[in-house]
Amino acid sequence: MILNVLYFLLPLTSAARGKYVVDSMESAILGEMRHFAVYLPESYDNDTVREYPVLYLLHGGGGSWGDWGRVGNMVRIADQLMAAGESRQMIIVMPDAGTTLMTYFNGGSWNFEDHFFNEFMPVVENRYRIRAEKGSRAIAGLSMGGQGSVMYGCHRPDLFSVVYAMSAYLYRMEIAMFREDNPVNRDIQQRVEDHNAVKYIEGLSLDEVSPLRSVTWVIDCGDDDFTYAANVEFSLAMKEKGIPLQVRIFDGAHSWEYWQAAFRRALPYISAIL
Repeated sequence: MILNVLYFLLPLTSAARGKYVVDSMESAILGEMRHFAVYLPESYDNDTVREYPVLYLLHGGGGSWGDWGRVGNMVRIADQLMAAGESRQMIIVMPDAGTTLMTYFNGGSWNFEDHFFNEFMPVVENRYRIRAEKGSRAIAGLSMGGQGSVMYGCHRPDLFSVVYAMSAYLYRMEIAMFREDNPVNRDIQQRVEDHNAVKYIEGLSLDEVSPLRSVTWVIDCGDDDFTYAANVEFSLAMKEKGIPLQVRIFDGAHSWEYWQAAFRRALPYISAIL
């Protein structure tokens, strides 16, 4: 069901002609209307036959579908890279994992992972001219979205060719944002820990490891980030299991300044693989 598809041409430089689309869909699994954003490259409206690779770009804890466009400067960065030929033209999809409860995983009445794979991806890939195959799909995200991208890649390695995690919040930590005297925060933190990425990789059998080797994995984290140790632990667990990955450590903290720079690094890298 298509409801109020709105097109916005953002104020960009003369070389930038990408389109930022605000869209929505009704979710039977979540029982509510879900909004999301889509970046369409400059050539999308001019070539009505061409299909494009897709990057699913996930927001962080307490955030929403609008963060990458509003705070992350995603459109301008994508346009600059594509105009310069540093990235191929692709579609970038930004879902929304939050209302009251912000989590990418299933539990109780909020089964977002089921929604993502069984409703959201099929709708988006039917509505837009996306090349719907593993070799043309990537997933990336920041913080809790970094954990979401890692675990989605682990759960469905048949769907994604690249996982690019930025400052990934990979297991529960004691942070002020999620004070656990709040029952909603306790639920969010419990789901984070239930999908502890380090323990997940450490517990894999040889047969379970094999499909993950078909995915290109990248960890990108700042050396002053509170998630730094967890990202290093995850990287070591992957190495121990013989799953190739790239680890990128730069100066920076858990901030939009870092994630904008990480996105600028990620897009050309992902583009070269899709």
